[in-house]
Amino acid sequence: MENNHNNNRLQPEEFHFLSGPLSRFKELLFTFRVQSSFIRAFRKMHFIGPCVTVFGSARFDETNPFYLKAEQVGAALANLGFTVMTGGGPGIMEAANKGAYEAGGYSVGCNIILPFEQKPNPYLHKWINIRYFFVRKFMLIKYSYAFVVMPGGMGTLDELFESITLIQTKMIQNFPVVIFGSEYHKELCEHIQIMAKNESISPKDMELLFVTDSVEEMANHIKTHSIKKFNLVKKPQKPSRWFGEQ
Repeated sequence: MENNHNNNRLQPEEFHFLSGPLSRFKELLFTFRVQSSFIRAFRKMHFIGPCVTVFGSARFDETNPFYLKAEQVGAALANLGFTVMTGGGPGIMEAANKGAYEAGGYSVGCNIILPFEQKPNPYLHKWINIRYFFVRKFMLIKYSYAFVVMPGGMGTLDELFESITLIQTKMIQNFPVVIFGSEYHKELCEHIQIMAKNESISPKDMELLFVTDSVEEMANHIKTHSIKKFNLVKKPQKPSRWFGEQ
């Protein structure tokens, strides 16, 4: 049975994207739009790094204890010298950006354009609005040397496993992945252990994850496995107007 309610929330080009093969011209046009989206994002974010990306729920407000923790995480990352990158929206994303912003660090966001208009949060020095989820996920990973996974939903898990898969398959380097909130992620971690036990992943893959409830432990882990390991130093660069950089 067709779900008219969900279909009404799709944008016209998403109808085409989900309807199978299109005309050659329309599919070529789609590739140009995707290419344009990537190039615009590259030019916008070229000088922001090195970053740490914080993933987490858009649904937690200031009354949620994880919101406060995310603020502390953002501040700690800024104090380490990182640009804090998030999905740019509300909830945990806003909290991490807020923590970095108020700590005097640099705060950026890759905001997704949704039918219900997710707006960039007010604690961003720079952001970009992105139409495609796969472009957004790429940007959230491209400039980061560590990933902090706060409590969240389906999108957060998608971003977590995307990052781990890229590290596992050596598509990106062995950057630290911190899962913050041991009780919230208890069953998730147990399931990952089940995968290792059944050999659907290697036991060494368990080493890719660091689980903690401590902002200090998170900061020390990233300092050791990111800053020292990759000898990270911020190098000042000057944007070029010829390339549309800001």
